[in-house]
Amino acid sequence: MKDHLIRYIQYLSLERALSANTLTSYERDLNQFIIYMQDHGLSEPADVQRHHISRYMLHLKEQGRKAATLSRHIVSVRAFFHYLLTEGIIANNPTIYMEAPKQEKKPPSILSVDATSTLLETPNRESAAGKRDRAMLELIYATGIRVTELVSLNVEHVNMQLGFVQCIGSNQKERLVPFGRLAAEALTDYMHTGRDELLTQRESQSALFLNHLGTRLTRQGFWKTIKKYAKEAGIAEEITPHTLRHSVAAHLLDNGADIRAVQELLGHADISTTLKYTQVPKTRMKEAYNRAHPRA
Repeated sequence: MKDHLIRYIQYLSLERALSANTLTSYERDLNQFIIYMQDHGLSEPADVQRHHISRYMLHLKEQGRKAATLSRHIVSVRAFFHYLLTEGIIANNPTIYMEAPKQEKKPPSILSVDATSTLLETPNRESAAGKRDRAMLELIYATGIRVTELVSLNVEHVNMQLGFVQCIGSNQKERLVPFGRLAAEALTDYMHTGRDELLTQRESQSALFLNHLGTRLTRQGFWKTIKKYAKEAGIAEEITPHTLRHSVAAHLLDNGADIRAVQELLGHADISTTLKYTQVPKTRMKEAYNRAHPRA
């Protein structure tokens, strides 16, 4: 089955033009699936039946995998077998009618305005890395862009005069996103001094945000950065690279921003994605009620 997986990943890359992160996710999930099937004597796709896949999903559940992880695995396996069916490699699709586990819908992780301000003020403004980190945090909070969009920015994507960044969303759609005064100040400070120090000998490097080697900072690098500053800021909540993006949406809507404008700002293809942030204030209200009311 490994040969079929290689061709499938090539198909997703060349014909579906999926992102590198999505391809990695598919390949990782399906490699794990194939190893399990081979360990149980199933070496060809046609050998796999529905009960084998159900047993595999039970195996993942017994390992303590969360519902979101189980759902992702079944989506990966279903997509793989659909591809095998359309290519004529199998005659029947064993994943037909298999449903993904129902996921518990949790409100998005949101930082308070005060916690966000503390986080953004934490980087050391005297070092090159600190100037870069402050610029990244200020920019992502100012714009709500995704982490992948942030680390993909080149210098020419930033228009300091007009206060806009040009980025490419997950749907490959280009959009211009405005940023405010504090983000502009942090970016100016970084680009005029800090970036040159990080650039070292790589004069042709176009990436906006650089690591200590003078090359483009990665998503993993940003993840480590935000974890580090959350700890230094004394923030108890679990923070992910998406937390600031969630916080931007919630803070804007809390302060009366038009929901269509927030949708456009964040690059949501469907407004239902933006609507989930309107539930956050209600969630906070319920939590406050439960804490304070004598009969809650």
